[in-house]
Amino acid sequence: MALSIQPYKGARDFYPEDKALQKYLFATWREVCESYGYEEYDAPILEPLDIYLAKTGDEIVNEQTYVFEDRSGRKVVIRPEMTPTVSRMVAGKRQQLAYPLRWYSIPNLWRYERPQRGRLREHWQLNVDVFGIDNQSAEIEIISVVSDIFKAFGARDEMYKIKLNHRGLINYILSTHLGLKSEAQHKVSKLIDRMSKMPQAKFISDLDEVLTAKQKQDGLTEKVLNILAAKKPQDLPSEVQKHPDFMELKEVLTKLQTAGIKNAIFDITLMRGFDYYTGIVFEADDTDPENNRSMMGGGRYDGLVGLFGVDPVPTVGFGWGDVALINFLESHHLMPNLKPTTNISVVLAGDVSQQAGKILSELRNSGLNVAVDSSGRKLGDQLKNASKRNVNHVIIIGDKEIKSGKVTLRNLSTSKEQTLSVAQVIKQLSVD
Repeated sequence: MALSIQPYKGARDFYPEDKALQKYLFATWREVCESYGYEEYDAPILEPLDIYLAKTGDEIVNEQTYVFEDRSGRKVVIRPEMTPTVSRMVAGKRQQLAYPLRWYSIPNLWRYERPQRGRLREHWQLNVDVFGIDNQSAEIEIISVVSDIFKAFGARDEMYKIKLNHRGLINYILSTHLGLKSEAQHKVSKLIDRMSKMPQAKFISDLDEVLTAKQKQDGLTEKVLNILAAKKPQDLPSEVQKHPDFMELKEVLTKLQTAGIKNAIFDITLMRGFDYYTGIVFEADDTDPENNRSMMGGGRYDGLVGLFGVDPVPTVGFGWGDVALINFLESHHLMPNLKPTTNISVVLAGDVSQQAGKILSELRNSGLNVAVDSSGRKLGDQLKNASKRNVNHVIIIGDKEIKSGKVTLRNLSTSKEQTLSVAQVIKQLSVD
């Protein structure tokens, strides 16, 4: 029986053209992050299961992780996200690091979930975190990084929106304002996190199952729905508007507007699925109706570093997956027209490979990327092969070129040919 040519379900093969796009995405991410002073780090793809059990969330751990025992019986997980890992790393050198600490990474992540548009089992994700700032300037900076990344890819404000909420405010609303016990709070917050993916009737039905008969009789279902219908901060109940977390959320929204991020909006339904968030949370949504989904998200998580037995470090960060980014670029016709990394394909006419060595070295030493077709096929077939690989320029070297010291340069897109010295070729292609 023949082996399958398909990759593992939910994973991707990266042919050279796919890898070229990935390199472009990663380079753009790196350029923006480093312009803000962020430094790149990395870590092992395997982690002890315990660090995800602590705060990541039941759904991620129980349903979406690749978990197994190693040969020594230790339970390990292929990392589904990077936040616990970077928190472990910061905790490991808590006293030696210089704060504010600005780190980013682009790790390979795995989640066992149903592959669909925008989500695969394997993906790469930009993670950006600032450690050691306990005021709003961290949120403003991190969201500014997000905004500048969109701009670097050519996106305009109307193509996406950045939604904000506050986990502390939601906790206050559910516990004090609505009077829910801790178990009910947890269930309702998870339900709100999924509400955009279900009909309203289903949401109300599931909400009623969480509430007691007296709570429903007292109109708690309607109170929850009225709060979730708030489109602006001032639509929330006056009692809620007096809470410090409400004031912080409103102030951050105002500062983002002042900073020129005009598409930052309030969204009381935004939860973020992870249990470790403690303050402002945010997501960026594509506004294209054909791809109207969340592309990235993050927020403040001040307690995660402290779980490793050291003093807590205030932290704000986000994650942005490559699959969702590619879908966004495709939706808005922002995909780049990438040139091949090979500048020249050299076609050898006859047995001249040894004599051509000096010319090839001169071309490569000048900084040009040179591929040599030494297959011995007919000249026409070699030219077709170069064109198939999207290489724009071909140099033909035969006995005549070796003797004259000049080569034939052909532009495959125009079919124009020139007889030039190697120095002239280098000069012309450097300009191109």
